[in-house]
Amino acid sequence: MSLELILFGIILATMFIVMVLYVLFGQLTVRKLRKNPETKHELGIEFASGLDILNVAQALTVPRATMQKYKNKQTFLSAFYADADLLYKHTNRFDRILARVLYVLFVLCGSGGIALVVINGLGFFE
Repeated sequence: MSLELILFGIILATMFIVMVLYVLFGQLTVRKLRKNPETKHELGIEFASGLDILNVAQALTVPRATMQKYKNKQTFLSAFYADADLLYKHTNRFDRILARVLYVLFVLCGSGGIALVVINGLGFFE
């Protein structure tokens, strides 16, 4: 087997794990946050259905100081981000760990897929 196929298989397996974690996180954590009137409108704008799941995972993974910079600027972009401080108050330790695992694997899988396409386009695997 070639190195390209092995890397593609690893990325594909990671994508499957991310899909399962995405559904679990959405059903266990974000559903609870959507029902709470205090957090219902603080999950960030969702252009596509389910994008608030990634907004919440990002808010619980990225350091709070970084998320506060995005929320405090009061620009039109600040509405895209979830309120990290409020989410920390309404989630437990398991929710935060699940969010971190989901978001890190999501970012690694996406950037790994893009890197694989670029490396393949440069002719590294030929």
